[in-house]
Amino acid sequence: MSQEGDVKLGQLARFIFTAPSWKRSLVLILLLGFILDGANAKAWLTLDLASPLSFTLPTVISSYFSLPEQFLFSGTLAFTIPAIAALVLTKPLIEYTGKTMTWNRSALLALTCTVFGVIITLAALASSVKLIPMCYAISLGFIFGLRLFVLTAIADYRVPRMIIPALTQSGMGVLIGIFLFSPFFAIIAIVLHIVFGLGFAALIWMIERPLRKAFQIRGLAFINAFIAHMTDGSRGMENFFREIGEEIFVPQVSFFFRRETGKPVIFTVPNLHPGPMGEIGGGNLPKILHDHFREEMLVAHGCATHDFNLVSESEISKVIDALEDSRQALVYSSGAGKSGLATNGSVRVLYQRFGDSVLLVTTRSPQRTEDLDFSVGMTIMAEGHRWFPHVAVVDAHNCMTDLSSPVLLATLTATEYQRAAVDAMDACRTAPQFPFRIGTAHHTLPYSREMGFGDLGIQVLVIEAGGQRTAYILIDGNNMAQGVRETLLEKVLSVVDAAEIMTTDSHVVNTITGKNPVGMNVPVAEFTPHVIHALNAAIEDLTPAEAAAGTAHCDHIVVFGSNRISELASTVNAMLVFVAPLSLAMLLLAFLLSIIAYIVMA
Repeated sequence: MSQEGDVKLGQLARFIFTAPSWKRSLVLILLLGFILDGANAKAWLTLDLASPLSFTLPTVISSYFSLPEQFLFSGTLAFTIPAIAALVLTKPLIEYTGKTMTWNRSALLALTCTVFGVIITLAALASSVKLIPMCYAISLGFIFGLRLFVLTAIADYRVPRMIIPALTQSGMGVLIGIFLFSPFFAIIAIVLHIVFGLGFAALIWMIERPLRKAFQIRGLAFINAFIAHMTDGSRGMENFFREIGEEIFVPQVSFFFRRETGKPVIFTVPNLHPGPMGEIGGGNLPKILHDHFREEMLVAHGCATHDFNLVSESEISKVIDALEDSRQALVYSSGAGKSGLATNGSVRVLYQRFGDSVLLVTTRSPQRTEDLDFSVGMTIMAEGHRWFPHVAVVDAHNCMTDLSSPVLLATLTATEYQRAAVDAMDACRTAPQFPFRIGTAHHTLPYSREMGFGDLGIQVLVIEAGGQRTAYILIDGNNMAQGVRETLLEKVLSVVDAAEIMTTDSHVVNTITGKNPVGMNVPVAEFTPHVIHALNAAIEDLTPAEAAAGTAHCDHIVVFGSNRISELASTVNAMLVFVAPLSLAMLLLAFLLSIIAYIVMA
């Protein structure tokens, strides 16, 4: 199967990196200037100081340029001072316009431009030191264009607003060039600024055009919003998602448990995806649902891919309203069947009946388990409606090896899910039911989102029916590292008769890439005691209970939309293929025009 869009989009993370400390960049800027000065020290010492020329910097340089085999050029003056000026001024100038910029990014950009400036300027040595002024002027034009391009990408996509911040480094370089060479240098430098500025502006337009044409969104504006989210938690990205989104209508099956004593419990299965990342969209869907209800709520992962990412957190209110409506006419039952297992091929289903409804928890672990497409879940639910009015299909989402494509209808894996689910429902529809007890526990964990654990920690629901205890263990996180489920299950099954380990698929643990599963950053042996502790607490909480099921109709939910992620990822990846050659072509053209302009004006 070809890779789906969410996988391709995840692979774009290789282009994202964290800027080093501004102090490190500043040290490198200073060292670069000192190294150039040191390399030129010999040329200074060989000057004829007894000559009638007055010993001033312009005079010394003028005298030096008459020596064909020597090179005198102040690295600190020509490169370090402009870079420091850019480092200091860029951040406040950008923040004055209402956008964000960190000192680290400002320093890294200044350092990068300094390196390019040195390379372009010193290229003159391949021919003649007399070309130093021309190459230095070209380097300043290139620095301006490069800074304009980068700043529109990481700060503000509006080119006119970024012209002044982009000029800070090259503008200071022009002033120094006038001092080093002559006032005429300013005219040449300004012309080359225009040449490179127009070249990079054209490049920006060509890069943005595919996304603008396909999705009516500005590509650089989207990148601006993403960086603002990474920097200060801005939700500006949700505006873009809403522009490309579409409405869907999905069912959501929930089990409501009430007890003689103790807190009521809701086990709900949204057929929506808790993504795309961080708290953007529905990334924190499980916790928001949990915190809204007074009952202890377990929000399992239903059948949904990244196509069903909510475009905004505000869409969750529609889900809450639908859940509230679904509980208005509940009919409780005091009977529950024993849990059982059904397998087909690579798929295993833990099933249990409550009254007239059934709960199915599916997994492929230890084989890779990824999102189940909504169509697969709907097919299973439709099959089950022959016997049960409410069928909850849970994707346990508990085995990750790498980013992978979702399970789509009509594939072998999807067929195994369907057959295993039908076998499970057929087995439990005639099974006897017993009075049952439930116990629940909710423990937070001493681990951060970066370690792979969401805000809800661990939730455990234990069902005791007919002398059998079944544990449903839900960890707030995005999937599990391969083998973690099996290690946990071995310990859990020494305490109860049957169990399954699930994750919520919460994407608050993902800010850049989709790979941060439970157990990757924290060894399973370290958090296993927390799981067992919660399990024992749930067993101690066992009290007689009744259950009712309801299906909420979540209408007009705005999500990314069918195949939108795939289309977006394909467009971006196609753009990346052409960015490098297109940029090179534009740069070569700009360099050629700049040389022609210099020759004509000189």
